[in-house]
Amino acid sequence: MTAVSGQPDSPSSPPPEGRYGPANRPYRTGSGADARTDRHLKVTAIVLGVLAAIALGWYGWHSVAGDKVSAQVVAFKVVSDQAVEIHLEVHKGTNAVAECTLRSQDADHNEVGRKDVRIAQHTKEVDTIVTVRTTTRGETGELVSCGTASGN
Repeated sequence: MTAVSGQPDSPSSPPPEGRYGPANRPYRTGSGADARTDRHLKVTAIVLGVLAAIALGWYGWHSVAGDKVSAQVVAFKVVSDQAVEIHLEVHKGTNAVAECTLRSQDADHNEVGRKDVRIAQHTKEVDTIVTVRTTTRGETGELVSCGTASGN
């Protein structure tokens, strides 16, 4: 290759003028519009990160610390053609009031009795026996739902 000026290019020779933009504006040195844009992006990323951390923390705390109610039927006993006794075990917060719905079905899976029970004892675990009155002979004793009572 032959040089235009007659001399070979040396590594210390400057690039041709205008090829890489103005010489007085260094690339990404923290000045001008690029620096302002970088600062705005950093601030935005930090704000979004903090908001995401707060949301995640709130969700985690709410999931763990919320007054959850769980229940299960331990046993049931058909005591007559008009009643079924259901042994219910409820786990809840000490001051929470639970409301559970129980039902009984006949042999054809028709609902023959239903009862809503309010559990207001100030303990974490409550064992109780509930009598559900039935229209005909019930064959099962079931828990339909259980949760924190409305209004609490």
